[in-house]
Amino acid sequence: MNFLNFFSRKHTMCFLIIGFLTINNLYSQDQKWTLFAKSIKMTTDVKLKFKLTASMKTVTDDQSAWSGIWVRVDNNNEEYGFVDNMGNRPVLSDEWKTYEINGFIDKNTESINFGGLCVYNGKFYFDNIKLYVENKNSKELEEIELENYDFEKEIVDGKVPGWDYNGPNLYNPVNDKYNFKLVKDDPSKNRSLCITGKNIELDKTNIIGEREDYTLQVGTLVSMLNNLSSRVENAVKYLDQRELDHLHDEKANSIGALIMHLAAAEKYYQLYTFENRGFNEEEEKYWGPALNLDDAGRETYKGHDVEHYLKIYKEVRAKTLEELKKRDDNWLAEIRPGTSDNNHSHWFHVMEHQSSHLGQILFLKKRIPPEPNIQLEKKKKID
Repeated sequence: MNFLNFFSRKHTMCFLIIGFLTINNLYSQDQKWTLFAKSIKMTTDVKLKFKLTASMKTVTDDQSAWSGIWVRVDNNNEEYGFVDNMGNRPVLSDEWKTYEINGFIDKNTESINFGGLCVYNGKFYFDNIKLYVENKNSKELEEIELENYDFEKEIVDGKVPGWDYNGPNLYNPVNDKYNFKLVKDDPSKNRSLCITGKNIELDKTNIIGEREDYTLQVGTLVSMLNNLSSRVENAVKYLDQRELDHLHDEKANSIGALIMHLAAAEKYYQLYTFENRGFNEEEEKYWGPALNLDDAGRETYKGHDVEHYLKIYKEVRAKTLEELKKRDDNWLAEIRPGTSDNNHSHWFHVMEHQSSHLGQILFLKKRIPPEPNIQLEKKKKID
């Protein structure tokens, strides 16, 4: 698995495990993970090493389940600090072992956040979580005193003393599919924290392949289409109206217009491949500015929130999925009359079209200027 990031500091401090879980399923009502955490204010004028260690094991029959410890360093300069969630070396063993994360803090650090996490179904065990920070004089790693690092204090009202679930720098909604309890399963150890996850369905966003109610090739196509649409939705879901309307330059299109463009293109290929026609006069009036963009798109698509655009985008996709259930692999292979293209080629184009414009959306998103800080001028005192 390829893991690129862990936490994002924009909006509600998005918890991100790229390559395994997407923001969409992390924030869905059917949450696939849970965590516990500590946050410690920490500053330094020089770069210092730190080490986080813990004793852990994972007991599960779920091939997608795993656990780990995690660290995120928050900086005061709006840039990412050190991040690691063991996503590229997850805890899968059912035997107690000690694991560690090695990182650093520097002059930009304002806090260090850390704890344990687990994903999907199983029993996930944690004990003796310790944090060591380098002493800048002796260069030795010194243990930082942590409350209830060994999980010997009784859980009260479902909360582990000394550890948080939410906070100003964390987002972890209540998830009744995970149960926290203290156990003593090893004669050589005192009590440990055991988190049990049950009845959590596998998210298939990142599994490309067959889907229920579709033939094999059609289902694989659907899995690809939905993977890309989820990426588009995740890229825009927290943007406000100002950000959606922003024009990078006089030749650019707004992000709001690009969402509509993706919906319009998919609508066009629905009509072309499912109904063997193009837009009628009414449809051309509605979808034309979105399909063609340029000045018409810049003038038409502004003043709406993201829910407005995503509602249209999702309605178009729902129609695609409904129609593809009526088709089979032979239909995908059919060559369009008078062309050298088959239906599969056209729907591959819809897919790669989303990928192309997703890159454009991400480019534009990074270049949206910050919201202006308007300060009212103080009235001069009149004697």
